[in-house]
Amino acid sequence: MIGLLLALAACSPSKRINKDEVQTLQNLQSHIQYLADDKLEGRRTGTNGEKLAMEYISSQFRATGLQPKGSDGYYQAFEVNEGKQIDPSTQFSINGILLQAGKDYFPLAYSANLKMEALPSIAVQEADMPWFVDLKDGLDENKNNPHFDLADYIYTNCKKAKDKGATAVILYNTSATDDKLVFNGKDKSETLTIPVLYIRKEAAAKYLKDPSATISIKFTVSLSEKKRTGYNVAGYQDNGAATTVVLGAHFDHLGYGEDGNSRNTSKEPAIHNGADDNASGTAALIELAKKLKSSKAKKNNYLFIAFSGEELGLYGSKYFTEHPTIDLKTVNYMINMDMVGRMPDSNHTITIGGYGTSASWSSVISPLVSNPLRVKIDSSGTGPSDHTSFYRKDIPVLFYFTGLHTDYHKPSDDADKINYDGIVRVLRHVTNVVDKMNAEQKLTFLKTRETQTTTTARFSVSMGIMPDYTWSGTGVRADGVSEGKPAQKAGLKAGDIILQIGEYKITSMESYMQTLGKFKKGDKPKVIYKRGKDNLETTVEF
Repeated sequence: MIGLLLALAACSPSKRINKDEVQTLQNLQSHIQYLADDKLEGRRTGTNGEKLAMEYISSQFRATGLQPKGSDGYYQAFEVNEGKQIDPSTQFSINGILLQAGKDYFPLAYSANLKMEALPSIAVQEADMPWFVDLKDGLDENKNNPHFDLADYIYTNCKKAKDKGATAVILYNTSATDDKLVFNGKDKSETLTIPVLYIRKEAAAKYLKDPSATISIKFTVSLSEKKRTGYNVAGYQDNGAATTVVLGAHFDHLGYGEDGNSRNTSKEPAIHNGADDNASGTAALIELAKKLKSSKAKKNNYLFIAFSGEELGLYGSKYFTEHPTIDLKTVNYMINMDMVGRMPDSNHTITIGGYGTSASWSSVISPLVSNPLRVKIDSSGTGPSDHTSFYRKDIPVLFYFTGLHTDYHKPSDDADKINYDGIVRVLRHVTNVVDKMNAEQKLTFLKTRETQTTTTARFSVSMGIMPDYTWSGTGVRADGVSEGKPAQKAGLKAGDIILQIGEYKITSMESYMQTLGKFKKGDKPKVIYKRGKDNLETTVEF
C-alpha cells in the first residue's frame, strides 16, 4: 500500500504486555473472530454482512458509552452508484422468438430506454427504421491498428446513424476477430436518443444468417441506475473541548470478490473474510474507544468512525467529509488504522503515514521509545485508505499500517493469522500519541507529496491525478493533482474532469486506466477536460 519509506527509529527491546493489555488482547481476538467469521460473508458494502458488522460495532460503541454521532443514531448512510443495470423488463424477439438477455443479446449502457416494433431489412439502412450494423468491416480494417478503440468507434457510428435517420442500431459481428463486447454498466458515455443493442455471435448466426431478409423485431430496452447503500458507524466522546480528534478504521471488505478487487486466482467464488483488512483496524478502534474513555487526556473530544465503502474507493470517508456530523473546522487531526494485524514478530515494525502533514508529529512520535516498535515513516498525507479524505480537507493525519502480505485481498486473510500481540503494541503507540498531543495546541496543517490511492494498476506513464472513485458522471474527476507531475504541469487542477486523452475518450475509470496503458514516456497527447461548465484543452507530456 505504501512505497519506499524512511526508517525513523529503532526502539527498545520488547516490553511485556501488562494486565490491562491482556484483557485488551482477548477483546481484540473476540472482535476479529466475529467480524472475520464466514457468516458475515466478507462484509461487502451494501450486504447483510455489512449490516451485521455495523450492528456489532454500534453495540460496542454503545457499551463503551459513546454518544451516537451518525445522521441516524450511530449510522450514516451513503449511496454507491455502480453504473447502469439491465432491468428485467428488457426484452427482444426476432420473428416471434424471444432472445435471452445477457446470453443472446444486451443493450449498451448508453442506449435509450424505448419500446419498438418494426419490420426492417437486415441489409437495408433506411430512414425511420432500425439499422443492423455488422462490425466486421471496422474490425478487419483495424486489426493491425494498435490505436483502434472499438468502443469509441461504435459510439461515434451510432451517433452518425441516428443523424441519418436510424431509429435504433442493432450491432452484430460476422468477423473472425473477437470483439470482446460485454455489457459495461460503468460506461458513462452520454446517453443516446435511440436504442443500441448488440446480438452475440451465436444468436446472430442463427437469426441474421440471411442478410437480404426482412424480419419482425420487437424489443423493450429498460436500463436503470444500479445503486446500493453503505453505512458508516460513528460514536462520540464529548469532553466539552473546542477541538475534536477523529479516530477511524474501515470495516468493509470484499465479500466474494464481486467488485473485481480480489487477488484470488481461483475461478470459484470464495468468502474474503478480511481479518487483517480491516477487521484488525476496526477491532483496534473499538478498544481505543475504551482506552480514551478512561484517559485523562480530555482537551479534545473524540469521534470514532468505522467507515464502509473503503474498498470501493473511499466512499464512506469521502461522504463523511462532504456531509460531516461535526464541524470539520474544529477537527484537530485524524488517525486512521488500516491493516494493523500482521506485525512481523522478527522486528516489530509498523509504518506511520501522514508524518509530513503537521510539524507537530515529529515532537510526539520520535520520543515514544517506551513502545517496543520499530517505526517507519512516510510523509505523504494520501494513500489507499480513508485518511486521504481528511487530508483533502486540510486536516493533519496519521496512518497506521503493519504491512502487505501474501494473503492481501485473498480468501486466506483469516483470523488465525493475526498477530494479536502486535495490535496491542499498535494500540499502545496510538494511545501514547493521543496522550502526548493532549498538551499541544491545535495542529497546523502542511501539504505533502501525494501517492496513489490504488494499488491495482501499474503503467509506464502516470497523469499524476488522484481519481475520485465516487464520481458517477462522464469522464474521470481529479480529486487531487500531484505537484510536479504531468497533469499539474499541464495546468490541470483538483475538480477537473478528464474527458479525453489523445484520441481516446474517457467514459469510465476502466477506460481511463486502459488509456494510460497506450502511452509511453515522452508522449505528448492533447487532453480535453471540463472545468466548471467549460470544456478546455491542454497538452500533457508523460
